[in-house]
Amino acid sequence: MQYQYINSYSLLAAGGLFDFDATLSFIALEFLLLTSVLNLIYYQPISKVIDSREDYIRENLNKASLYLDQANELTKKYELELITARKEAIKMVTTSQTEAQEFVNAQISQAQKEAQQLIQSSMMQFEKEKNKAIYSLEKQVEQLSEQIKNKLISIYI
Repeated sequence: MQYQYINSYSLLAAGGLFDFDATLSFIALEFLLLTSVLNLIYYQPISKVIDSREDYIRENLNKASLYLDQANELTKKYELELITARKEAIKMVTTSQTEAQEFVNAQISQAQKEAQQLIQSSMMQFEKEKNKAIYSLEKQVEQLSEQIKNKLISIYI
């Protein structure tokens, strides 16, 4: 192998670092051709894949936000329905308690009336029995007094 030493002075004298001959146009043509080929073969398909992926992600994000909005609306709707159902349940419980209290009060009132009637009936029966007993005792007292009187008269006569 032979090494050639390039003298920097000789490069400057022959056109310098930038020699504008036919190779420059070939290099520029190669660069443009390589750029076009890479654009067709590599960059456009990758760009399409990236764009389609971005579209897919954007669509999914839009769908997700739409579903989230729908879920929030349903949550609000169900919360309102739950509040309404709770109010109705409380109203039903209150109504049931009121009706039960009224029923109990009516039963107590009825029982008190029946007890009062029973007491009055018993008192009347007791009065009748007492009057009968007094009448019977008066009869017996009369009979005994008549007998005592007759015995006393028979003893003294």
